[in-house]
Amino acid sequence: MRKFVMAALGGTLAGAVLTTQVAGPLLAQDAARNSSVYEQLDLFGDIFERIRAQYVEEVDSADLIEAAIDGMLSSLDPHSSYLSPKDAADMRVQTRGSFGGLGIEVTQEEGFVRVVSPMDGTPADDAGMESGDYITHVDGEALMGLTLDDAVNMLRGPVGSEIIITVVREGVDEPFDVSIIRDTIKLTAATARSVGNTIVLRVTTFNDQTYTNMSDGLAREVEALGGMENVEGIVLDLRNNPGGLLNQAIEVSDAFLESGEIVSTRGRNPGESERVNAEAGDLAEGKPMVVLINGGSASASEIVAGALQDHHRAIVVGTKSFGKGSVQSVMPLASDGAMRLTTARYYTPSGRSIQALGVSPDIVVQQPPRVPTAENEEEARPQRTEADLRGSLNNDSLTDDEQRQIEAEREAAEDAAKLRDDDFQLSYAVDLIKGLSTIAMAQ
Repeated sequence: MRKFVMAALGGTLAGAVLTTQVAGPLLAQDAARNSSVYEQLDLFGDIFERIRAQYVEEVDSADLIEAAIDGMLSSLDPHSSYLSPKDAADMRVQTRGSFGGLGIEVTQEEGFVRVVSPMDGTPADDAGMESGDYITHVDGEALMGLTLDDAVNMLRGPVGSEIIITVVREGVDEPFDVSIIRDTIKLTAATARSVGNTIVLRVTTFNDQTYTNMSDGLAREVEALGGMENVEGIVLDLRNNPGGLLNQAIEVSDAFLESGEIVSTRGRNPGESERVNAEAGDLAEGKPMVVLINGGSASASEIVAGALQDHHRAIVVGTKSFGKGSVQSVMPLASDGAMRLTTARYYTPSGRSIQALGVSPDIVVQQPPRVPTAENEEEARPQRTEADLRGSLNNDSLTDDEQRQIEAEREAAEDAAKLRDDDFQLSYAVDLIKGLSTIAMAQ
């Protein structure tokens, strides 16, 4: 019994020593840390009061607090920010697919405003803005030194008003001005069309209309071609798609995958990690797929491209994507504003992070720069052939149906050549689908 008492006393003494030697310093560190935080808050309060009392002009206290909050968030990374009640309302409208502005997605790099991508059919797209452009001035006022939200506010304005932005573009020696008329941006998140027997799905953004627009468009084109058996393959065009809703990226990926992981997100704490898996069902029924990406493909676009690439469901063609591999959570605040905070990184099924690296295409295909055509350039003369000569002999080795088939194939080849001039990357993707389909039929 005495031994047990001694053991208990020994355990108690050891616990006391552990508490004083280990827990004590930890508690002291917490106390010092909290003291430092309170000192910094006191410093903030001191500066706040001095500005209110001594600044050369009277300032609004609410504006000061809002600027401080925005500065705190924007110091974390380019995608964390404070949304005023108006900005929060505008963001909710944007995810529904209709909003006012120029139609460009922008980010900030070392104080400069960089265009991630212009959106299809918007004023910025019509004005010739390109992914990678830097906007240095708005109506003659420099953007350098402004927060991203302040710069975006300068780009906004009444529908129908003109804005002059100064652009610096790689490969162009001098900055140049671009005039854009602001408009209400109404986006169709996804469209579908057929090029020959290949269906091209163009996804411009990921809002709450994306999956529905895409699946409905695909169904229409399949019906127009007479059924999936007549479809050679699918081109999913994600070029200049700046991203959007994570759940829509998951739905679009799941549309073409039968099983397996789509994406995983990992937060600060290991317990916050999540994995999303595909459910059975492939809208394309296993037909060959090509995904088109470029430097304007970001965020949700990269989730889709990465998932289809890792599962070998599609060949990725184009140029390296933007490289935004982080997840932002929008948290409502009591003031009807909101806070956009980076809360996790996302990873492709193979476990690779896209952050700052982007998705590398399986086949690198550059889009040749457009060469402006001189206004006085004469149209090329049509080439004359034997068939154009008066009194030429007919071809007696082919039936009328066979000759019509040859003419149809020739027209298809001419259309393909025109597409190659208009959009070389898309033309390459369609040709690749045709080759893959031919190989699949021969097996």
